[in-house]
Amino acid sequence: MKTFRHSILLAGLLLVAGGAAHQVLAAGPFNDQPASPRSLPADDLPPFGMLDDQGNLTPVPDMPASALHRGPGSPPESTAPGPNLKLAIAGARAAVAACGAAGYRVGVTVIDSAGEARAMLTADGSDGSHVFVAMRKALVALQFQMPSSEADSKVHQDPTLLKRVTPAMFVEGGALPILVKGQVIGAIGVSGAAGTPIGHQDEVCAAAGLKKMRAHRS
Repeated sequence: MKTFRHSILLAGLLLVAGGAAHQVLAAGPFNDQPASPRSLPADDLPPFGMLDDQGNLTPVPDMPASALHRGPGSPPESTAPGPNLKLAIAGARAAVAACGAAGYRVGVTVIDSAGEARAMLTADGSDGSHVFVAMRKALVALQFQMPSSEADSKVHQDPTLLKRVTPAMFVEGGALPILVKGQVIGAIGVSGAAGTPIGHQDEVCAAAGLKKMRAHRS
């Protein structure tokens, strides 16, 4: 796995200016919350329109109609640095293609520095669950700023690192961080390729995705 211990540097990949900290500019009107500790970033659910614990649909709360919509020209919901949409899609497509050429049907997810999805692709004939496992792997690469395979090895040996693992993560190989000038701005994760060690082929394909993003930016 030495090939993947150094992430590919993607110069000039930032979509937005500013610091690395995630900033939400406009909070939703419903105080949306994750469904559970295992929910993925941005999988926040409004407290209406869904079944409650008694099997009833929760009604929409009373509020002005203007509070329900963000009109044209509204400020962005997030300013988290990350690969822009074009690059995220290019990287995800390249990872899918690389695994496809090797005979594997996979799912690929590219996330930004806040851990939120920028692109999610499922190969034809692939189980749709793979993109979500890929995202959970990408969260590991983002959190530990290293390949998820390397993080998997280290968390089993260091209790302090284990404490940084969240319930939303899947700690196995298959994801790589995306760096710009030494700053991690996101990660790409792949899931669905077979073989041992677990995640090795996924990580090969993730590396192909990073290479394609670098080529698009050059």
